[in-house]
Amino acid sequence: MEFTLEDISTQEFERRRALYGPLTESVRELIDAVIRTETDEDIIRDAHGQISSVVESLRAKQIDGAFGVRHTADLKGMPWGNAVIGLRNAVAPPLHTTRHDDGLITTDFTLGAAYEGPPGCVHGGVCAMILDHVLGQAGSADDVPCYTGTLTTKYLRPTPLGRLRAEAIIVNRDGRKKIVRGAISDASGETVTAEGVFIVPKDWAGVMPEAAGTPDP
Repeated sequence: MEFTLEDISTQEFERRRALYGPLTESVRELIDAVIRTETDEDIIRDAHGQISSVVESLRAKQIDGAFGVRHTADLKGMPWGNAVIGLRNAVAPPLHTTRHDDGLITTDFTLGAAYEGPPGCVHGGVCAMILDHVLGQAGSADDVPCYTGTLTTKYLRPTPLGRLRAEAIIVNRDGRKKIVRGAISDASGETVTAEGVFIVPKDWAGVMPEAAGTPDP
């Protein structure tokens, strides 16, 4: 796994955020509009032509393959192609997580028509993707990096489209293994729970926290 250093200033970092963020949000709105439109056929055909033209112009100069995970010299992360949080990925909801003093990670987010599985409900695979990300963030909340080893999800009931919340926290440690638990909830309570085993890389040279459990979320 390779991370790419981009030696750019804070000003350039912020300039790129300001440039690409609104573009991505417009494409996100476009995705939702395409799914839900019932407009006349001539408008659809005209939109198709305009979108094709925009795609062609954007492809005039592009990178090969995926965006990768980039960072600046002062460690500002740029996972901008990420499927869950990517600034330049219109498929990403996106999620913005908060780390609390006790290591709990929380995020409030909205999933619309683009994430539907059963009628009016979030696709189960999307729920698993979001939980993988949030549990991974929680697993690294002690500043010791780790990667998903296993992820077990339990679907308690359908997760409705709309406003949702996810949270996760480390509940135990065993050497290089961290046990993390979390859930997605709607206004009525939990819809999906998950437990993951997250593994600290063998080449991690930092200090490992003492093996200990923390209260369940």
